[in-house]
Amino acid sequence: MRPQVQVQVRAHDRLVVGSLSSDLRHMQTTRSVNNIQFLPFLTTDVNNLSWLSYGLLKGDNTLILVNALGALLQTLYILTYLHYCPRKRTVLLQTAALLGLLLLGYSYFQLLVPDWTSRLRQLGLFCSIFTISMYLSPLADLAKIIQTKSTQCLSFSLTVATLLASTSWTLYGFQLRDLYIMVPNIPGILTSLIRLGLFWQYPPVQEKSYSLLQT
Repeated sequence: MRPQVQVQVRAHDRLVVGSLSSDLRHMQTTRSVNNIQFLPFLTTDVNNLSWLSYGLLKGDNTLILVNALGALLQTLYILTYLHYCPRKRTVLLQTAALLGLLLLGYSYFQLLVPDWTSRLRQLGLFCSIFTISMYLSPLADLAKIIQTKSTQCLSFSLTVATLLASTSWTLYGFQLRDLYIMVPNIPGILTSLIRLGLFWQYPPVQEKSYSLLQT
């Protein structure tokens, strides 16, 4: 059962990667960032790097492979966004702040938590909290969606991909008996179901040429 879940995790995360790569194609085609949001992709990069560290510490090849690929894509997105963004100062400040957070966290775990078991537990807790906050952050747009009765600010394909990926990671965490992997992905399932409900309640009037992607 565990190898099957590993395959599902990798397959569904490739769907998320495919959804995110559409932003890259859009920026390269239009040579602009238009109304594409930057901060969600920056936080996702930090999330991938955090889980990559957890996978390396635990020796989990699935965590390492999936999050290394995700971090690579997110970094490419950041560089592309920076190239076409007219306001580079804000982007650089946000990137520097989160990179500083990563460096601070790395220094803490390496210097102040020498015990492997404690380091794995604390790093898993940090990754879990960060992931939960990412999944819950889009709920701030619910009031706007309900007020405008429009889901134009949501991406249907990314919502479905997030639902599949969150479900796969939850099953993978269950198979490993790893609460740090299983628990934080449950909110991803719930928020994806809520967004799918909004698509059913407020279906798009017409097909959009480009969807604003959110995490």
